[in-house]
Amino acid sequence: MRIALFEPEIAGNVGAILRLGACLGAAVDLIEPLGFAWDDRRVRRAAMDYIDHVTIARHADFDAFRAAIGSRRLVLFTTKSSESIYDFSFMADDVLLFGKESAGVPDAVADGCHGRVRIPMRTQVRSMNLATSTALALGEALRQTATLPG
Repeated sequence: MRIALFEPEIAGNVGAILRLGACLGAAVDLIEPLGFAWDDRRVRRAAMDYIDHVTIARHADFDAFRAAIGSRRLVLFTTKSSESIYDFSFMADDVLLFGKESAGVPDAVADGCHGRVRIPMRTQVRSMNLATSTALALGEALRQTATLPG
C-alpha cells in the first residue's frame, strides 16, 4: 500500500506522514510542486530518524506519478465524496491519494481516480488535519486487507 500526497503545502504534515509510513510500512509518493523546500528542517523534525525507514518517491507532476504507479488502483480521500472509508473495500496494493491542504485536488485529478471516499466526521467542521486523515485512512485500509504490521 502507498500514500500519495498531491502538492502538499505544510512541511510538518509531510514529516508526520513519512513517520506514519515508516511505522506502518507504507511508501510515500510526493507529487510536486511542494509548498516548501524539501530540505525544510520541519520535515526532518516531524519525521525524526524514521525518515530512513520509509520509501519516498518524488514526482514532477501528476502525470509522472500516474506513469510511475502503473495500473494500481488510485483511491482519493475527499470531503466531497458520499462514500465512507468504512464502506469501501480496499485492496492491498491500493494507492491512497490525499490533496493539498488548502484546496484538495483539481477535478481532472479526481476524475482520474478509481474510487473517492471520505472519512466520516461531524457536519459542523470542514476537515481534519492531513496527517490525521492519512493515519485514519491508512489504518483502516491496512486493517481491511489484513496487512497491518506485526
